[in-house]
Amino acid sequence: MSFPALVLSKQDQTVSAELTQLTTKDLPEGDVLVAVSHSTLNFKDGLAITNRSPVVRTWPMVAGIDGAGVVLESSNSRWQVGDRVLVNGWGLGETRWGCLAGQLRVPSEYLVAIPETMTAHDSMAIGTAGYTAMLSVLALEQQGITPASGPVLVTGATGGVGSVAVAILAKLGYQVTAVTGKTSEHNYLTQLGAAAILPREVFAAAGKPLQKEQWAAVVDCVGSHTLVNACAQTRYGGVVTSCGLAQGMDFPTTVMPFILRAVRLIGVDSVMVPIALRQVAWQRLASDLSADALSLITAATINLGQVPQYAEQLMAGQIRGRVVVEIKS
Repeated sequence: MSFPALVLSKQDQTVSAELTQLTTKDLPEGDVLVAVSHSTLNFKDGLAITNRSPVVRTWPMVAGIDGAGVVLESSNSRWQVGDRVLVNGWGLGETRWGCLAGQLRVPSEYLVAIPETMTAHDSMAIGTAGYTAMLSVLALEQQGITPASGPVLVTGATGGVGSVAVAILAKLGYQVTAVTGKTSEHNYLTQLGAAAILPREVFAAAGKPLQKEQWAAVVDCVGSHTLVNACAQTRYGGVVTSCGLAQGMDFPTTVMPFILRAVRLIGVDSVMVPIALRQVAWQRLASDLSADALSLITAATINLGQVPQYAEQLMAGQIRGRVVVEIKS
């Protein structure tokens, strides 16, 4: 059976993205075959498709780190034909063929059941970005941060991770300050629940290693000087989660916030997260992210052929929120 797939190929230093037809026989090993109905466009997908960063390790590569659909075949008792499933990470779209395709074959332990209250479209409107935001919120909770602890800063707030983080934190009762460079999106962030909005320029340049204490916690999606300044402004005993590098992967700071104010910096990974924590994160997303917020965050639903165009727009900072990819075989 043939199905469409977005395949990345590399010749010399040139990467091309081509919509082509594959068959089930082309797929890698795995004990579950999934008919993928929806995927999404994450920052990492954008990096890979536009060749902005060496995300892909094996060529050729089917792009897409997220997918949702139904089980077509399973030799594992955990999953039955017709089960609704989703998958994030595990090297998909990097070292293993990914989800921007009509079919996906993976080990059974990669899969999570789509929460009953979610459609496949909903789950991919959330995708790795929203799932990472939930992991960040869980990390804050595990470190003892509550709404009573004080204000929480969210950087890169109009991106996928930032948008979902703002919406979840606001619904849970936190006072959220959002950081964005897009003045046109202030109303959007306010609708998601941001109590205050700060310009990106306040954080983007080099600053002092210790600054006025403001934040009980930070969800940082940006890295580089933005993360440095966020740490420098975090209150004594506060918590900063780091999950992104939109500004850069450098971290030009000192130990001063960590040894003089006992600031805790928590790294948040989304790729190799144990299955138990994944299940918790997705169930929390089902309860803590409102349908209205998710609708607001979902920027567009596109087809597979439009992905390269939207990947360029994503890398240019022209997309707010999340893009869902509908896949029709």
